[in-house]
Amino acid sequence: MKKLEILISGASIAGPASALLLARQGHRVTVVERAPRLRPGGQTVDLRGAGRTVIDRMGLTPATDARLLDQRGIATVDARGRRRSELPVEAFGGNGIVSTHEILRGDLAEVLVGAVPESVEYLWDDSVRAIEQHTGSVTVSFERAPDRSFDLVVGADGLSSAVRRAAFGPDDRHLRPIGLRYAWFTATIDQPLDGWYLMHNSRGGRVVSARPSRVDGTVKASLAVRGSDPEPLHDRESQWRMLEEAFDGVGWVAPRLLEQMRSATDWAYADLAQVRMERFASGRVALVGDAGYCPTPLTGLGTTLALVGAYVLAGELGRSGGEVAPALTEYQAVMRPFIARTQQLPPGGASGYAPSSRAAVALSRFSYWSMNKWPMRPLLAGQFAKADGIDLPDYGA
Repeated sequence: MKKLEILISGASIAGPASALLLARQGHRVTVVERAPRLRPGGQTVDLRGAGRTVIDRMGLTPATDARLLDQRGIATVDARGRRRSELPVEAFGGNGIVSTHEILRGDLAEVLVGAVPESVEYLWDDSVRAIEQHTGSVTVSFERAPDRSFDLVVGADGLSSAVRRAAFGPDDRHLRPIGLRYAWFTATIDQPLDGWYLMHNSRGGRVVSARPSRVDGTVKASLAVRGSDPEPLHDRESQWRMLEEAFDGVGWVAPRLLEQMRSATDWAYADLAQVRMERFASGRVALVGDAGYCPTPLTGLGTTLALVGAYVLAGELGRSGGEVAPALTEYQAVMRPFIARTQQLPPGGASGYAPSSRAAVALSRFSYWSMNKWPMRPLLAGQFAKADGIDLPDYGA
């Protein structure tokens, strides 16, 4: 097989997974990441279905299983923190909204990066600025490092992918906002979770939630509000002010979270959008994970897509003997049905997750209670089984 010079942009989940698999094939891999070091923290992500199959084929199941969170399920609470409905983790065979295989994003990233061969080069605190494709190579201009030439460039740099903009055009061609603004960070609250993911819906499409963490005394908190930003809120101060205004008067732990968000070390914010592209590979550039087909956190399948995408890309490159063009053609063909399946939002989409009226909030609480009841169970079983909806080729480790 040809040994290629490969650049991967992004060191979250899709990037390290791609680096691990491609380096194992003997390719010379470089990873560029805009952050100065591996990003810690992050919310809980699912390792289910095809994503778990990929982890197993990588040989990383023991390492990830050791870091799985012990969670009891999801429960809704009112403005005073009183439980109103519950859906236990055992519902839907452990593959419901909260599954039996949940791990913190930062923990999964550490496992993947820790398994990457030492031959992989990292360029921290840098980013792709421009891409110029040639017949047999790609010239990449970086923000800091000198220009370099590669045989293949992989954009695994998330929703705001620099590789996607450089190779496929501006964001407005590919981003489809779903009408939900979302922030997540680590915090402390004065109510024990006891292993439960607690969520409070407030009128006006506002959601406050807290999920278990592996660090005693802390929770993984989030604030979500319906709508999209008229203009991108690139700076944190603008994000904080918007949320302070949006959550003014909201009960439960909202005031406490608003106080803590400005000092959070793992603050993250997004105007949630799906990435929809006719092609997510062109010439010698390919996109993996959120960069090419983000489904949004509402599906719970972003990590699964990232892992499967990395596995299929590396697998097809191996099958082609290192020939880029046929590998990228097959990569897209294998991934398209799975992407179409996993990008289907849950019933109601943003309005289902963040209801606006008092009646809609009450209906949302009832829905969590009824999910595990007949006849809702068979109706929702297909929604929770989407992670299995791919005939995953066996490329080996």
